[in-house]
Amino acid sequence: MKVIPAIDLLDGKVVRLMKGDPGNKVVYSNEPISMAKKWESEGADALHIVDLDATLTRGSNISIIRKIIESIDIPVQIAGGIRSLEATKELLNDADRIVLGTLAYNEPKSIERVTKEFGDDRIVIAIDQINGMVMIDGWRKSTGMNVLDAIEKFKQLGARYFLLTSIERDGTLSGPDIDMLSKACKTGVNVIASGGISRNEDIARVKQTGAYAVILGKALYDGKVNIRSVKEMAKV
Repeated sequence: MKVIPAIDLLDGKVVRLMKGDPGNKVVYSNEPISMAKKWESEGADALHIVDLDATLTRGSNISIIRKIIESIDIPVQIAGGIRSLEATKELLNDADRIVLGTLAYNEPKSIERVTKEFGDDRIVIAIDQINGMVMIDGWRKSTGMNVLDAIEKFKQLGARYFLLTSIERDGTLSGPDIDMLSKACKTGVNVIASGGISRNEDIARVKQTGAYAVILGKALYDGKVNIRSVKEMAKV
């Protein structure tokens, strides 16, 4: 199982939000490039960079993201506010993978087009869920679809990678949603687990579900876990 630290960018700073609320944030660094190099040096398999300003339609951190990509050698996946086919194609010139949420649900056929053009290993579908229902538009709008139906729909359109985030647990250190992760992993796709990680034991539980990768956020930044120990747990 791959270990992927998150770098969430808001106003050019590395932050963590509580349940996606920009009014409830902690700033961890004013130097995102240094942070990216730090996680790479500690053994991260890849980085998950979220442009929160783009997600909230209040700006963009793409210039900083490009500098990060130029500064490190590990893969980078970009998420947040990618709401057009043009933006998707442009970002794929920079990133190893991109995460699509709102665009995927509003224009499902675009996923089929992008996977055929760029390959199914470069697109990740965001499954941001509350009580099993998928949310879009910065977690502000329901799709009316449940998690398993969403996975099946995009699987049929050529997607193989899915980022499953428990919104209620994101930034809370309350533990991952193992039940939902287990169900998602049984669909035969590559599931990236996100939300609620608080300790090394959580990593072992996520690993047991069959997840492809785990995202590290608040627990990593608060020093409750470190990349080296998480990678050991990910091997068990």
